[in-house]
Amino acid sequence: MASLKIPTLKTPSHSLSSKLSLRSAFSANFPNSAHFSRSQPQRGRVLILTSAASSSSSNKPTVLVAEKLGEAGLTLLKEFADVDCSYNLSPEELRSKISLCDALIVRSGTKVNRAVFESSGGRLKVVGRAGVGIDNVDLAAATEHGCLVVNAPTANTVAAAEHGIALLAAMARNVAQADASIKSGKWQRNKYVGVSLVGKTLAVLGFGKVGSEVARRAKGLGMHVIAHDPYAPAERARAIGVELVSFDEAIGAADFISMHMPLTPATSNMLNNETFAKMKKGVRIVNVARGGVVDEEALVRALDAGIVAQAALDVFSEEPPKQDNKLVQHEMVTVTPHLGASTMEAQEGVAIEIAEAVVGALKGELAATAVNAPMVPAEVLLELKPYVILAEKLGRLAVQLVAGGSGVKTVKVSYASSRPDLDTRLLRAMITKGIIEPISDIYVNLVNADYTAKQRGLRITEEHIHLDGSHEIPLEFIKVQIADVKSKFASATSKSGEIKVEGRVKDGIPHLTKVGSFRVDVSLEGSIILCRQVDQPGMIGKVGSILGEENVNVSFMSVGRVAPRKHAVMAIGVDDQPRKESLKRIGEVPAIEESVFLKL
Repeated sequence: MASLKIPTLKTPSHSLSSKLSLRSAFSANFPNSAHFSRSQPQRGRVLILTSAASSSSSNKPTVLVAEKLGEAGLTLLKEFADVDCSYNLSPEELRSKISLCDALIVRSGTKVNRAVFESSGGRLKVVGRAGVGIDNVDLAAATEHGCLVVNAPTANTVAAAEHGIALLAAMARNVAQADASIKSGKWQRNKYVGVSLVGKTLAVLGFGKVGSEVARRAKGLGMHVIAHDPYAPAERARAIGVELVSFDEAIGAADFISMHMPLTPATSNMLNNETFAKMKKGVRIVNVARGGVVDEEALVRALDAGIVAQAALDVFSEEPPKQDNKLVQHEMVTVTPHLGASTMEAQEGVAIEIAEAVVGALKGELAATAVNAPMVPAEVLLELKPYVILAEKLGRLAVQLVAGGSGVKTVKVSYASSRPDLDTRLLRAMITKGIIEPISDIYVNLVNADYTAKQRGLRITEEHIHLDGSHEIPLEFIKVQIADVKSKFASATSKSGEIKVEGRVKDGIPHLTKVGSFRVDVSLEGSIILCRQVDQPGMIGKVGSILGEENVNVSFMSVGRVAPRKHAVMAIGVDDQPRKESLKRIGEVPAIEESVFLKL
């Protein structure tokens, strides 16, 4: 397998440049080390995440809105980007436009397939799905092309649940059929006798946001509610008064079934000839999820056989369905044209939610609603932000220590934490980004990090070091090791032969705390000069004088040594990149044995 080659280092043009200062509860003491700081970093700063797309007001990103979006969402988009509202595009028209766009927003009617991503030529960075379901977006193709996919999972939750309950009640009381009958001049009270909901068993299939809201409302109608969802927490179900059961138990006991799962290979045609045969005769079915979760031909047969007494459908396998669709035309079926999210409040809410997600992603922010990136709850996302920055910068430092021509094949990452359940997927992605981006022309992001590493023969393993202590701090330190390579700075090599760097977050700021076996303490802001030297008086002054003469600002300086008057490593944080002549002068100081400049 090919390894990741180390060419001449290129200047990184697009990295996660955010810095969010969060106060941490811990401080570190390093024995045998001296520390010098020009000034303490400001506390409480929040720097907005930026990217190349938003670096200049004259170079705004372009967002293509391919389906109707609420005005509030469009207003948000226009404050940040050039917005192209082009509705009802054919597949060919979409492919021709997409190479000029940085982001695409769709609803459920536009297919964003592999051909769309290929046609984008790598420019498309974000696809926003204005709604919950993402089955019309090829996630695998998006990931391979480094495109983030975000959705709007919360804004239309109540609207979809209310529509489900509306269909449930309308079906039970034959509202749509009775309405059509009386408008045609008939008065058929005896024909449209309905059934009561109170005391009946409702099986909710898919107990997520919408399913649980439907359950709450059905309980208020006096129904007995059971649910099936292999991923639903039992505590949440119990809090609502809902019993979680197996799939067969749910469909076998139900008088009414309400569908609320996404369309995936596992849920496609979930209701079919076999499952209909396991149901009570006279069961009634509501589907406001996805048309493909029900085998429509099998449902027609079940209706004709009397196994299913009625169905109420808001979604179909093909939308809009053909006019002669037997299911749509069936007398015992109530249909609506995908109205689940169609309330004025939900439309505006979805528009705002997806606009915020797309703009945030274009700025380089971590998206809590990303569906093809490491998923982290919003509160954890905020807590991990400084560690995300630390992870990327440690990866960037480690790879710059590899001598040119070496092949990076194996990286080991160690996380020291008192939390046994710490989710490190996001951190791993950012370490991968830090390792690959400085030595590659590809733009690595949270979406394609693992895929890109695999394509380059880079194997990343993870180790969790459990510490006793408070759970208030997510991580004590992160360590990155690269094995089987030569180092351009020998002191960064551990006794076992790996390049090793270690860091931690102090007062919300990432710090480099260890290089090889040497302890240091330098803020990972700006860039770093590392020097191995004979430990003797005056070294800080000599190096500082050289940088001062070159008008290079020193932000932090730290010296870690093994013992007095022995070898030491000096880590110098600088705001500016020194000239080659300056670095050469530092290397020529008699007591300095080796030095290296590392750009962050």
